[in-house]
Amino acid sequence: MTIRVLLVDDQEMVRAALRVVIDRREDLCVVGEAGDGQAAIEAAANLRPDVVVMDVRMPGMTGVEATRRIMAEWPHPGSPPRVLVLTTFDLDEYVHSALRAGASGFMLKNSLPDELANAIRVVAAGEAMLAPSVTHRLISAFAALPKGLVGAPPATRANARAGADVDAKAKTGADANAGGDAGGSAAREATGDSGPLDKLTERELHVLILVARGLSNAQIAEALDVTQANVKSRVNRILTRLGLENRVQAAILAHEAGLLASE
Repeated sequence: MTIRVLLVDDQEMVRAALRVVIDRREDLCVVGEAGDGQAAIEAAANLRPDVVVMDVRMPGMTGVEATRRIMAEWPHPGSPPRVLVLTTFDLDEYVHSALRAGASGFMLKNSLPDELANAIRVVAAGEAMLAPSVTHRLISAFAALPKGLVGAPPATRANARAGADVDAKAKTGADANAGGDAGGSAAREATGDSGPLDKLTERELHVLILVARGLSNAQIAEALDVTQANVKSRVNRILTRLGLENRVQAAILAHEAGLLASE
């Protein structure tokens, strides 16, 4: 299946370079371009791409606002396209704003061509992708917010660390299964009985921990000795039960809840 991509950037030269990078991949195809936020909204509605590669700073409407409107005003049945924000600026304010607007990923323009292509594939598959240089700062920033503001359940670091230590010992499929149950139990003890994480099963808690560590569906499937389809189903169920939109929000919740030890 070919992933259809819409390019949004106010610089024609940048769009041309991105088109070359993307179109040379057999599974990726650029179906259109836009030079500003308003044009991006219209092109997305008309072309219905799978992924929108969105610049942030553009004249008129910003990429963040265009992303918000694409997500909120999608005129067709089904879900709107995934948005991968691509920018020169490695600034936290852009990351936070883009994720709040509904973006599924954030990459820098100095990323390698293969990294960009992989990010498009990951986002198209329904997963989240953040540039490595911003991931830890993003998690740390949200973890530093007051618990009442984030809405995370209460947790104790000591018990959460115990759960993470058990999970870290899972090397083989069988060990991963056993570690998942034990890690989930410890995580459940840490979160108490009244938080949103209490809606999850033991195995779902374990999957959430792996998601928060940045593992892809393929890596989680290998760790748990299950199929990728099984993992995707579990992740979707986790997001639904917790009322979250994407894996980034799930990772933030897991870190704020204390499911992982401080890194």
